[in-house]
Amino acid sequence: MIAHLRRASNTAGLLTELYGPGERGTQSNARLVGGDCHGAPIGLLDRSGALPYLAQVLDEPLQRRGTRVPERPVWICSVRSDPRHGDLTDAQWGEVARRLAATSGIAPDGDPDACRWIAVRNEDRLVHVVATLVREDGRFHRTYRDAFHVQTECRRIAADLGHLPGAHLPAPRFPEISVPAPFITINIEPSGSVSAKGANDDLSATLLKHAGFTEISDWYGRRHRLPTTTAQNDRAAVATHAAEMLRAARYSVQLDPDLDASRLTPPTDPHGLQVVGGQVLRLTDQIRGAANARAAANALDQLLDPADGVLVRLQEALGAAAEQVGDLDGDAYELADRFTAASEQLTSVGEELDGAADEFRALDKSSQMRGGDYQAKVATFYATAVTSASRTADHMPSASNAARAASPAASARAVGQSPAGTTLTTAPATTPAAQRPVTR
Repeated sequence: MIAHLRRASNTAGLLTELYGPGERGTQSNARLVGGDCHGAPIGLLDRSGALPYLAQVLDEPLQRRGTRVPERPVWICSVRSDPRHGDLTDAQWGEVARRLAATSGIAPDGDPDACRWIAVRNEDRLVHVVATLVREDGRFHRTYRDAFHVQTECRRIAADLGHLPGAHLPAPRFPEISVPAPFITINIEPSGSVSAKGANDDLSATLLKHAGFTEISDWYGRRHRLPTTTAQNDRAAVATHAAEMLRAARYSVQLDPDLDASRLTPPTDPHGLQVVGGQVLRLTDQIRGAANARAAANALDQLLDPADGVLVRLQEALGAAAEQVGDLDGDAYELADRFTAASEQLTSVGEELDGAADEFRALDKSSQMRGGDYQAKVATFYATAVTSASRTADHMPSASNAARAASPAASARAVGQSPAGTTLTTAPATTPAAQRPVTR
């Protein structure tokens, strides 16, 4: 028995698809085999002409929620049985749908505020469980681990139906003997050197040598010490690496707190413990300082890669935070809903930017078709401007010659003549009124 989960954005459109002939024309006689819509008469709406009303019944909690709903609020779980066994009856498929809805958390047994759901059969050996992700109390159903829970329940159902081969008898278990783990201490001695003492077997010696320690054998016994030439900044990293390898090999290691690199802020990291934010900031700097579209697109790939990009990892982290809130405090549903809504929004962002890095990378080709790189054009312009300016300066007259050539009056004064078209006259002297004779 195999289950497939997906999401949809429109309940009415999904029901029309399920009650129709299907893409391959294999769907027929679609009918309800189970469901719980909190008292709504879904049995009376089980026909093609009433599908809008059936969708309205399922969407009623979404309508009460208003605009604060996920972009794809419809949950679909399609379950197919093993073709090597006989098909199930409608009643059996209804019980399968009920168990899957309960196990996934869509409609837990005895929950009065569970999500609304229905089960539709339209093919042999197949049932579709359709639910809306808003509960009756207005909270969102968290879908973070639905696939794991549903597939685990499918195996239980197949085992209950006898579709799985008989389980082998468990092998007899012998009593376990508890052996204390070898103990190793890595600390800073009063002299300032870093030493590892304790277990003296060959495996621990090999691991310590691989980490960078040097073996010392004297009358104190077999022990290891870091070389005195080890840089001060590297001692914590080497000691922490040695402790991690020893613990992986089932040794009990006591590491000096001053040598624990996980507790120390890297001195070369300006962002302190927020190293992830610093890495994203470096990607931002790469995008801003990219010489061409290809270099910027390579940085965008690290952000938008659908499998391992920063965006999808952030979406998974927010989903995990929502689940953790629910595990720590079942009443803190508002905080869990905020994390879930943010995770859903990041999923939409990833879908919106699907292929954007490749489109960004293609801008290089369009830039070449328009005449090359912009920065190369700017460099060519300034080089040409400097050359033209130097050529102009070689043929330009001096400042005094240019001023004399531009002023006709100055040239005329230089040769003692008036400018062309100008006559110089001397005005006659006039006697002031105070010096004239007075006639009586």
